[in-house]
Amino acid sequence: MSLAPADSVSSSARPRIRFREKRGGRFLREGAPWAYLDEIAFDRRTKALPPGSVAVLEDEERRPVATVALNAGTQVALRMLDPDPEAQIDGAWFAARFSAARDLRARLIGGEHYRLIHAEGDGLPGVIVDRFGPACVVQANAAWAEAHLSALLEGLDAALAPEVVVLNDDSRLRALEGLPPGRRLVKGTLDGPVEVPQNGAIYLADLLKGQKTGWYFDQRPNHATAALLAKGGRMLDVFAHSGGFSLAALAAGASSALAVDSSELALDLARAAAVRNGFGERFAAARADAFGAMTRLAEEGARFEVVVCDPPAFAPNRAALEAGLRAYRRTARLGAALVEPGGFLMLCSCSQAVEPEALREEAWAGMRVAGRRGRLVYSGRAGADHPIHPALPETGYLKTLAFQLD
Repeated sequence: MSLAPADSVSSSARPRIRFREKRGGRFLREGAPWAYLDEIAFDRRTKALPPGSVAVLEDEERRPVATVALNAGTQVALRMLDPDPEAQIDGAWFAARFSAARDLRARLIGGEHYRLIHAEGDGLPGVIVDRFGPACVVQANAAWAEAHLSALLEGLDAALAPEVVVLNDDSRLRALEGLPPGRRLVKGTLDGPVEVPQNGAIYLADLLKGQKTGWYFDQRPNHATAALLAKGGRMLDVFAHSGGFSLAALAAGASSALAVDSSELALDLARAAAVRNGFGERFAAARADAFGAMTRLAEEGARFEVVVCDPPAFAPNRAALEAGLRAYRRTARLGAALVEPGGFLMLCSCSQAVEPEALREEAWAGMRVAGRRGRLVYSGRAGADHPIHPALPETGYLKTLAFQLD
């Protein structure tokens, strides 16, 4: 596949973008990877630019300082692409970033199953790429990436030569950018779920129908910790998806695991993976509302050595924060009631709007309401294949806490 330029316009011919007076300091001086709509100085020509247009950013003295992308139809209006104002956003440019990300994962993770591109953390704002051996799932969640999709795929092919590529356009972030949803196979063939080796287990991921990109690589280190805590004991895996926590625990020697989720598709993958791993007899799955299931289990007197609650984002934005915090407190309360004395409660949050300290406070409050006391023994985040941009705390969205309860 050729690496023909997708953005061969010279910087002198590109649109010029400037910040409103005294509004661009965080971007220019602190290295933030994006800027908001009200920070940009718009004229008639700038407002008319198509979403995702590549432009040259100028400083207060009108000197070119960076190559950026502009979308005047969204609050995150400006994204940093390259500190070189002469950069060409073509296949070779993408290939260089994919290659650098691949080499970093080779050092940090090894193997061929990981998040290859974590958006701003890897210098590709709004882009997610998960690698499943010979297959890759791509999310182009920003207008600039959608506009340069051909070059992006060329660069991916040059750096990794994947046999299978799936475009997953189901992210809610695409709607914010004015982009349509969908999911399609653009290279190769898929005969069914793919195998994902991780933490001593083999998982099954459906790249065409599964949630997100088909798997949650971010929980890799937290799966490992939960498995360590559950060795020899019983685990309850709530909001289980396709069994990330429970199958890792069984592989590490847990006596049994019960997975609860609202998706039968996800649970079918977990059941098949349990059989594939040879511990199907120690695994059970129940399709149910998580809160209702925990309530019923408590009424039945069920207890577990480890209870893991990994819910969807209860607070995906600041507007939902108050309600989201209440939901995390409720989750901790119901989960704590199911933990054997001396056992462990693990609570996860993928809500960007929830700060780690707020999650700890809500978890502790929920446990107290349940009449439980204990101690925090583990604080985790996403794996090393999810690098955090130093000026964008939102890229460190995942928080995981484990408490031992008296």
